[in-house]
Formats: sequence, structure tokens, C-alpha cells
Amino acid sequence: MLRFLSRRLAMLVATLLVASFAIYGALYLAPGSPIAALTGGRTLPPEVMAQIEARYHLNEPFLTRYWLWLTAAIHGDLGESIPLHESVNTLIAQRIGTTFQLVLFTSILIIMFGVGLGIIGALGKGAVDTGVLLASTVSAALPAFAAAVILQFVFGVALGWFPVIGTGQGFVDTIRHLTLPALALAATSVALVTRVTRTAVREELDKEHVQTAVSRGLPWRDVVRRHVLRNAAIPITTVVGITIASLIALAAVVETAFGLNGLGAYLVQAAQNKDFAVVQGISLVLVVAFVVTNVVVDIAYALLDPRVSLGSRAQ
Repeated sequence: MLRFLSRRLAMLVATLLVASFAIYGALYLAPGSPIAALTGGRTLPPEVMAQIEARYHLNEPFLTRYWLWLTAAIHGDLGESIPLHESVNTLIAQRIGTTFQLVLFTSILIIMFGVGLGIIGALGKGAVDTGVLLASTVSAALPAFAAAVILQFVFGVALGWFPVIGTGQGFVDTIRHLTLPALALAATSVALVTRVTRTAVREELDKEHVQTAVSRGLPWRDVVRRHVLRNAAIPITTVVGITIASLIALAAVVETAFGLNGLGAYLVQAAQNKDFAVVQGISLVLVVAFVVTNVVVDIAYALLDPRVSLGSRAQ
């Protein structure tokens, strides 16, 4: 276990270093200037420009600027927004809760409906399986933005069951406000998880040990629970973990459509305003969340599969 965790930690650190360099380098090469966004295109006296460049290290070489930003980020300081004159940490802290709640709610829906429908389709026959396949096909064809528009019109405008903008206050009100965004964000992912679950369960049903258990007269419920679902959980866990990790980046579209004050929507806004420090900070947070989620999935995979040792899985 220790060897496995150390290797995964080393990979995590290496991935974050490469990603941080790519993020910083991409914004360095991007057209436009944060000073231009700050001044609104106005011409400032040379001494004022020099002060601004010195304050934000804009007059330093690229590698020096990257090293200063990276070391500060390691110590928990993601910099300062030039246009807003506010700490990036504060700006992220004000919005990360909304994104976390949305991703958590969406993850629960994906597990409930994706895994549940996949099991029903695999164990069912005829019309049941056909219905599951049809539902997953329709869901897969709906991009998040299209699903958001349809859900807003049907359940928000026409029926008036759910609000279509904002995050609400209090637990119940927050759930009502996040229901439609979570459904829109989960649509495509539910289809993927449903199909993977259905395939994994079907493959286990055809295995020899399952047929042997059935022939010995074991209760069908025990056969499914102990021999089918337990082994099918390995690929299901993998795809669910990867899907949930990707939600963090995909949330921007849904947050924008429903007017949610989350990290994704603010990332788009910051990019439009040339607020490079905010874009770098949010991007780094999203990468960290994605990488950590994948490490958790790897650990879960190794623990679920008794045939694979933690040491060999790490290789």
C-alpha cells in the first residue's frame, strides 16, 4: 500500500507541475494584456506603467514569473486579480461552494440513475432492456447546454416546478435551485454510466462461476449481489470516477445557463476580462480536483479487485 501511494503521489505532483506550466504558459502567450484590461485601453504615464509592472512582476522574464507564481501557489497564495484588486483566494472561496454542491448533486444523480438503470437493463429482458437503451441513447444525444434549455422551458417556465436561475438559500431551497442544473449536467454522463454498467453486468452474468452458482440452487438475489455486482463494480467504479472528475470542467456551461455563481462560470468571465491571475488560479484548482479524483479512483480500483495487488497496479 505504501509503495502504491508513494507512486501515485509522485505522479500527482508531476502532473500538477506539467499542468501548472501549461496553464501559465498558455496565458503568457495569449493575446491581450492584463494592464490593458486594468486601464480600459487608456494610455498611462510611463512611471505609472512601470509601477504596475513591478508590482505584478510583469517586467520579469517568463520563467522567473512562473517560478514566483508557482512558489506562491504552493504556499497557498494564488495571487491578486489585477482588474479587481482582490485576492484570487478570496474570489475562488466565494464561488467554490456552489460548484462543489452542483458537482456533488450531479454525482449522486449519475450513480443513482446511471448505475441503477444499467443494472435494470442488464437484468431485465425485452421491453425493459429496450427502454433503458432508448433512454440512454436520447440522454447521450443531449449536450449539457441543450439539456439546460429544455429543462428550463419544461420544468421552469411551462410547469413552474423549479427555479431557473440562482442558487437559493438554505438546504431545501438550494436543492430546488440545483435540481435542473444537476440534471442538465448529468444527462450525458448518465447515458455513459448506464451503458458501461449494463455491459459489465451482462458480461458477469455469462461467466462460468455465475452459472455454477445458479446451477447449485443459490438464491438469485445472492448470486447477483455476491458474484455479479461485486465483480462488475470494478469497471463501473472506474468510469464513474472519471466521469465525476470531468464534471468539474463541464460545470461552466451549466453554471452560465442557470446563472450560478460558480467557478466554471467565473472562469469564463475572467478569461473574457483578461483577468489572468484568476484564470490561472481557477484552472489550477480544477486540475488539482481532477487529478486527486483520479488517484482516489485508482485506489478504489485496487481495493475492489482482489486479483490485482496495489504494487502491480501502480506499475
